[in-house]
Amino acid sequence: MSSAEQRRRPQTAQQFVLEELRRAITTGELRPGGPIRQEALAARFEVSRVPLREALKALEAEGLVVHHVHRGYFVAELSLNDLEEIYRIRQLLETEAVRMAVRWTPDGTVAALERIQRDVERAADEGDVAAMAAANRLFHFTLIEASGMPRLVRLIATLWDATDAYRSLYYAESGHRKQAIREHRAVISSIRHGDEENTVRWLDEHRAHAVAALREVLQVKAPEED
Repeated sequence: MSSAEQRRRPQTAQQFVLEELRRAITTGELRPGGPIRQEALAARFEVSRVPLREALKALEAEGLVVHHVHRGYFVAELSLNDLEEIYRIRQLLETEAVRMAVRWTPDGTVAALERIQRDVERAADEGDVAAMAAANRLFHFTLIEASGMPRLVRLIATLWDATDAYRSLYYAESGHRKQAIREHRAVISSIRHGDEENTVRWLDEHRAHAVAALREVLQVKAPEED
């Protein structure tokens, strides 16, 4: 078992499997469109097929997996329209959260963002895509959670879960990693100065660059599937 799997398990086997499957999908370990081999996963997690099936049903409801009759479960794939819709909804929701976060800026927020940014940059320098994606998510949610709006944060987290596997594709290129670092630094500077509009503008650009890059990936892939 991996180190993640060796950590203390949650209360139920289903919750343990759900968390590990979600992690494997959002980190790109289980690739978009790939089959989910239930026997192998049940053996890996040391559980029966029952909690595995229940976890898969929960992930299907979240949109992370799809079920095909007579074929089984597969990791969900996003179309270009799906991706653009998710990022558009993220823009609407995150703008509200970020505006509130900048207005309130709880004590320690900027220091926390700077600390996480060091982890982002370290992972980028090392070319560790998984570590950078994880640190990037922590960066954004540290800011979003500073809004003090937990229901809004949960909605945004669901949207992030749907695109995390694709985010790893974005960070695979050095140029994208460098661009993200520049944008993060600009966001921190804007928050430090209490500049709400500039913070929102930089985050809009940050998302737009990711969408543009992923659009190219999905457009290249589409003809191959025809």
